[in-house]
Amino acid sequence: MEITERAEFSAEDMQKIFGANDVYIRKIEDSYHVIVTDRNGMVNVTGDRENVSKAMELLRELCILSKKGSDLNDTSMNYAIEMGMESKAGAINDLDTDIICHTVFGKPIKPKTLGQKKYVEAIRDKMITFGIGPAGTGKTYLAMACAIKAFKNEEVSRIILTRPAIEAGEKLGFLPGDMQSKVDPYLRPLYDALYQIMGAENFLKNMEKGLIEVAPLAYMRGRTLDNAFIILDEAQNTTPSQMKMFLTRIGFGSKVVVTGDETQVDLGPGATSGLIVAGKVLKKIDDIAFLRFTNSDVVRHPLVQKIVKAYEDYENINKHGKKTRGSGNKN
Repeated sequence: MEITERAEFSAEDMQKIFGANDVYIRKIEDSYHVIVTDRNGMVNVTGDRENVSKAMELLRELCILSKKGSDLNDTSMNYAIEMGMESKAGAINDLDTDIICHTVFGKPIKPKTLGQKKYVEAIRDKMITFGIGPAGTGKTYLAMACAIKAFKNEEVSRIILTRPAIEAGEKLGFLPGDMQSKVDPYLRPLYDALYQIMGAENFLKNMEKGLIEVAPLAYMRGRTLDNAFIILDEAQNTTPSQMKMFLTRIGFGSKVVVTGDETQVDLGPGATSGLIVAGKVLKKIDDIAFLRFTNSDVVRHPLVQKIVKAYEDYENINKHGKKTRGSGNKN
């Protein structure tokens, strides 16, 4: 039985929620199998009772976001629709209130998915946090934002950013210049995030003072890192011995975030990832958190989310197929 629910929205809120050429409202209609119409500021939602209820709850939550001045784009709208379908529309506005810090241009940095929110909360609460998942889930960027906030609040005296200098599936050949010039290409993603959040001038000034250090993982050996916020990026490309070496560098007053994607290991054939081993060895230690992201947490272009999901499906089919082919009885 079809029903219709009505709610009043301002013209400005409706413009944001409906989107250019009603693109967002069409997505809501298709996802919830309802019809949404606008009559003089009154929004009517018609369809099955349960679907209408979910769609109307979503519209109200989106209206609250609109009044706060939040941007509604393809990525945020797709995630909001997904949360609404799981009856979690109310969680959308909780995300909007958790601002970590601001970029140099004044843009707030905050978690955009429930997975990201749990990740940020774990970073705040635990001494060591592992963020594991596909590209585009904000693992490194959010960790960087938390590090810069802790540094500005004088919770730590320095920031140390590191990653293994492993080529991503291709040989780069000989790199000219001094040691810094040779390792910079591997560390460029970390520089990019720092420039955006802190600003190039502040970053360079703090780097010259030794308060911010960006270095390859090999440079961590033999050190003890006290009162620092340490981020190990691309941890899937560490060996088990490298991961153990890194984790045993941690000193008093330090906080550590380890990020990586177990599906993008660039180590040589037969090599075991230190990130995978760490997940098995350390999972029962209280002050260590493991947060696993899914394709739902991807906050880049919506197409990236589809690409991640397609590769997940392909790899799962291949694994299942191999198990099936090798499961026959041998006499």
